[in-house]
Amino acid sequence: MSAGRRTFLIGGGCTAFIKPRATRTTEDMGLEAATKALLDAGITYDEVKIAYVGYCYGDSTSGQRALYNLGLTHIPILNVNNNCSTGSSALYQANTAVKYGQVECSLALGFERMKPGSLGTNFPDRPSPIQLISQRSAELEEAELGKNHGPNAPRLFDNGAQEYFNKYGGGVEHLAKIAAKNHRHSVKNPYSQFRDGWSEEQVLGATKITRNLTKFMCSPTSDGAAACVVASEAFVHKYGLENQAIEIVAQSLATDGPGTFEGRSAMDVVGYEMTKACADEVFRDAGFAPGQGRDLVGVVELHDCFAANELITYPALGLCKEDEAHKLVERGDNTYGGKYVVNPSGGLEAKGHPLGATGLGMHFYIMRAGPMQAPGLFDIADKRGKYGLVHNVGLGGAVVVSLLRRPDFFKEGGKDGRDRLGYNHAHEYRPVTFDDVDKVKSKNASKYVLAHAKL
Repeated sequence: MSAGRRTFLIGGGCTAFIKPRATRTTEDMGLEAATKALLDAGITYDEVKIAYVGYCYGDSTSGQRALYNLGLTHIPILNVNNNCSTGSSALYQANTAVKYGQVECSLALGFERMKPGSLGTNFPDRPSPIQLISQRSAELEEAELGKNHGPNAPRLFDNGAQEYFNKYGGGVEHLAKIAAKNHRHSVKNPYSQFRDGWSEEQVLGATKITRNLTKFMCSPTSDGAAACVVASEAFVHKYGLENQAIEIVAQSLATDGPGTFEGRSAMDVVGYEMTKACADEVFRDAGFAPGQGRDLVGVVELHDCFAANELITYPALGLCKEDEAHKLVERGDNTYGGKYVVNPSGGLEAKGHPLGATGLGMHFYIMRAGPMQAPGLFDIADKRGKYGLVHNVGLGGAVVVSLLRRPDFFKEGGKDGRDRLGYNHAHEYRPVTFDDVDKVKSKNASKYVLAHAKL
């Protein structure tokens, strides 16, 4: 992004991520997440002047249906679908609207109501938009990587990991270490779909899905919602939000380059090249020289749809050299006590992956992570732990990378959103009530619409 105004995350909210059960509608989950985010920010829906709503499995204008619960205010509401990066793509647009002066306050909301089992298409009467990606990976599999099996999505990312193993070493034991680390982290996450803390042995002993991946190395389909409120610096000061604002130092959205189809890399087919381009742009926009800045990152929420993708994303983000991802795992530099804490939330593998909510949930966990948080994160005096990094990728393709930090005007000991919520929503999960909705809804809220809402 070219230079614009400073922007800040001032509120975040999340539902529990649960197994797909068709027990909650997207509009009701969206109401819960958005209400929590507004309560956290201490504002009403009347202050929101534009909203972007992300989802992959839902009809047109589902975003309007969800936000109409909070009010009918004539603001623009735009719906976003960018595969697994949908949530962060919605946030990217909300951030852009504030950054370049379109509005002072925006909202990004994401939700998903999914079906059990592997991902499928909504439109079986036409070719999938990722058909060529699948085809290219299959060609590389046949020509160079060896025979694989299993559903399409895990097979694509497995092929990327196999390319890494062939080039640089490592193997399935490293994927097991990554998955076990994420499941261990998830035990502290009150929103997580799985809080079992499976060991490396249990991960390796689980049902095989592809050549290298077992069931516990794969993210589950999920139902859930998440939301973030973005505001300008002037808005932060106007409402006295200095003690909870988290600055979006830099953020970028990138799509595929020629290597995806013209090259001979299964890693590039699943987003290595576009992730690297996106991350490099983010650190450049943050003012760092090429290759610099990563040592100032303390925590990362990384798109581990499969343990294979976490492995190959370490070097793509610049967290290690291209041939040292498996060594980073061996050193424990992806968990507490190591160089970085990667996926303190448990990652997609453990906390779940409701596509439209995933990226927004990642930002929420960096903002308000409570007992999951990496020691020293956002401590301005601790330069190594100054930044949080978010990575959210979708095949087809799009990747969003965000660099976050606590701003210079933060005042230790001041009030934050916990006072308004009545509890620390990073430490525990509670559903919202209609009394909570009444605190944040617009003065133009519709009794007719709210009469059909369920919490």
